[in-house]
Parts: sequence; structure tokens; C-alpha cells
Amino acid sequence: MKNFKFILVLIFGFLSSSCNLDEEPIFLDATLYNNPQSATAALDGIYEKLTTYDSMERRYWVNNAFSGLFVSHRQGNSINNPHNSSIMALKPIQDQDSESFWRGLYRAIAQTNAAIENIIIVENPTTNNELLFSDIVGQAYFLRAWAYFDLTRLFKDIPLWTELPDQNNLNKAKSTTKEIYAHVISDAKMAASLINGSRGIGYPKQYAANMLLAKLYMTLATNPDLREGSLTAMDYWQMAYDEAIKVYGQYSLVTDYSSIFTDSNENNSESIFELQISQAASNSQMGRNFTPNGYKVAQNFGLLRVHADVFEVHRDTYPNDPRIDATYLYDYTNANNGNRLRTYPAITTRRNLRASHPYFFKFAEKDKMHSNQYNSQNIVVYRYADVLLMLAEISNELQNSQQLGYVTEVLNRVGMTPQVGFLGSQEEFRDAIMKEYRFELIGEGEDAHNNRRRGFDYFLNNTILTHNNNTNPGFKPLVDILLSTDPIGTMTLPIPQSEINTNELIN
Repeated sequence: MKNFKFILVLIFGFLSSSCNLDEEPIFLDATLYNNPQSATAALDGIYEKLTTYDSMERRYWVNNAFSGLFVSHRQGNSINNPHNSSIMALKPIQDQDSESFWRGLYRAIAQTNAAIENIIIVENPTTNNELLFSDIVGQAYFLRAWAYFDLTRLFKDIPLWTELPDQNNLNKAKSTTKEIYAHVISDAKMAASLINGSRGIGYPKQYAANMLLAKLYMTLATNPDLREGSLTAMDYWQMAYDEAIKVYGQYSLVTDYSSIFTDSNENNSESIFELQISQAASNSQMGRNFTPNGYKVAQNFGLLRVHADVFEVHRDTYPNDPRIDATYLYDYTNANNGNRLRTYPAITTRRNLRASHPYFFKFAEKDKMHSNQYNSQNIVVYRYADVLLMLAEISNELQNSQQLGYVTEVLNRVGMTPQVGFLGSQEEFRDAIMKEYRFELIGEGEDAHNNRRRGFDYFLNNTILTHNNNTNPGFKPLVDILLSTDPIGTMTLPIPQSEINTNELIN
């Protein structure tokens, strides 16, 4: 695996050093896509764009901040600091993180467009080169679909670039979310048909595209305004099942849940889509930004905390769940001076912001002696446990009697048995599975969407008011964010000001 990362470092260096501000970006050179070696480098250039600070660190910050589940002491140890009073309170404003994240993903999209436009593929590939070109184009389609799916879920109506800009085509009007979803479906289907595994370990297979399609169909099942023609909610639930079941059995859960979030168990049997990170490439500061303060010897900020009441729901539901220690940190030794550092629930008084919420631990650098601001822990974007929970939710909607089996697979891994909600009515199962996404996947990039996927009323009653009205550990104005109940602002991020200023077709 480390050899694979070293190869990527060399490729990234080649791509970075081969162009400058006075030259046309190298990915716009059509000759780059003529042979297997340079076409492969072009694909890895797309992945490199997805591991930049803007595309990765900013993406996880924005998605988590807008989920209604997190708080931060970034830019001030106060519940009224700029982030807690805006995006984390579900009152988003124009901000640098969202703008940079937007720019980062659109840069990656530009490179997918170049690969799709320039690489020639054949209908029935047979030779090694034909299979390789097909796989590369398929991955470009998948990554474009994934990027647009992520963007439109947050910003709604956005510009849809599927071609390269030129002097006569520098601006793009917004397409509707419905139009974006239709394009994502088309791209994901192309990806599923073209990806054949030729790139090997570290690259997603066609099942990643099936998983994306299932997620999108689940969204359409619960959002009638986005559906096509006469298709019903049940049609989309069935379509979601048909895609998700293609992924079932192609992967397996790893035994140790906590190992998923380390650099010693990368590209494992559970990983479906994983971004390859190398400290030598200096392309990830996730460990610096999301490692709890003082946990390792190098600089670290611990930017994300999980709301105390969100932690309480998890602990009350599964008191002995090993996922708790893998997800939250609240009692540890300072690696620099040996002092004991504690937050809630190790400290129950909740006297200030720093002491009132557990740290989010999944993205932390686990080596306490790590002394670099960059780190090598891969980022798992899609994994198999999510597919199992999706199949459980879908099966509950279809009432096909399979739902309990899928969720049991996920819980068996951590030695837990299904909570009582899974044994009740269809509605009780629905509420239980939406909580289970949090217990298993919190902070991994899907919370903002999962919380909103069933519409504003569900988001209001199951996230916003649950937090604002919580009595255990109890809402405290000085340390808990009061989440907005505005049905408009809570659901959508504003288009970045830089896009408005430079795109003549957006106002």
C-alpha cells in the first residue's frame, strides 16, 4: 500500500511541476490522454485534486458543520464565535470554507471533463489498454457524479459544467437540483458500465457507482419535487434496492471497527471509495485539524466537537458500544506535558465550551508521537457498513422482511443487538435506522444530507428540536448552540460570493 502511495506522490509531483500560471493547465492538453501511462497520470491528477485542502479538509468541515450535530471552538472559545453562530447554528452565510470547498470540487470536475472528452474508449474492450482506458473514463464519470451529488445536496441549484470552458463559454447559469440529479444518474450509470477494476487496489470499483445511485434514488423517494414523470416513492425505493443489492456481498465488514480510522488498515475489505493520502505528498492536514488539542506532540487544533446530547443518545442506546471510543474522545493525557485533559462526559459540570462536548476522534492522528502537521491516514468516503444500513432502510420502506437482517450484520460487528426500535412498527424502525446512521457513520460526510433527506419537518423534529429541547445533559445557552428553525436557511448553503462576482449568468 505504501508503495502505491509513493507512486502517487511521484505522479502528483509530475502534474504539479509540469504547469505554471503562465501556461495552459496540463490536463487541458489533449495529448495527455493518448497513452496508458499519461492517461493514468491524468486520472491520478483528478484524485490529487480531491485530496487538496480545499476539496477534502474544507469539505469535511462544511458537511459536518452544516449537519446540526457539531460545535467548534475554532476562532474563539465561545458559543458565539463566527462558526457556531452561523453555519453550525444552521444560519449559513458567505464564508471562506464553503467558497474554497466549492472551488476545490469544481477544479476536480474540470479535470474529469477533460478526461471524459479526450480519452477514446471502445464499446467492447478486450485488450489491456482498452480495458484500462475504459476504467479510467468510468472513474472520471463516477467522480464527476459524486462531486455534483455532494455540491447540489448542499447548495441546491448550481452551474452544471460537462464540457471544458473556452473564450466563448466562460460562464454557466445555474441548473436546477432536479436537472443536476438527472445528470448524476446518467454519469453514475456510465461509471457502473465502464469501470472494470483495471486500476486495481486503491481505486473504486463499479460498485461505488451503484452505491451512489442507491443514495440518489433514496433521496428522490423522499423528495417528490425532484422525481421524474410518473415515478412514485415506491418506484424509487425499489430502484434504490436494485442498485444497493448489487453491492451486497462484494465487500465485508472488518472485525475491528476502530481500525477503519487508522493508517494501518487501509483499503480493507470494507472500503468502497477511499482517498489515498501520503504525508510525503503533503496533501492532508486532517490529522492536524481534527486531532484533539494536545493528543499528539505536533500542532493540532481539534476543530470538531460532537454535541453532548448527540453523544448521550448514542451512549444511552448502546452503553457498551466499542464505536463510542472510536468516535469520541473526552479523557486523555496531553502528549506534550503529561497532564490529564478531560471534557464532557468525563467532566459533568459543562462549565464552558471546551469542557462541554466530546471531541470528534475518527479523523485524529492516532500516533501520539506524530510530529508532522501532515499525516498519512487515508479518508474512507464510502464503506460497506453504510450500504448495509441503506439496505435496512430501503427494505423497511419496501416491507420485504429483510430489514432486520441487514442492521443486525452491522451491529454484530461491534457485539451489539438491535435496539427496541428495530423490533417495532415501520415508523419506529425508520426512526431507529436514521439514528443508526449517526452511531455508525457520524462525521464521515453524509450527516448533513441524511439529516435533511426526509425533508425539513423530519430534520426539524429529529435533529433540530431534539437538540434544542434536550434535557439530558440539558441545554445550556452558554455552551450549547441554539439551532435555527427557519425552513429555508437550515436547508441550503448560499452560492459563494466569488461565483456570483465572476459568473455573469448568476445574480
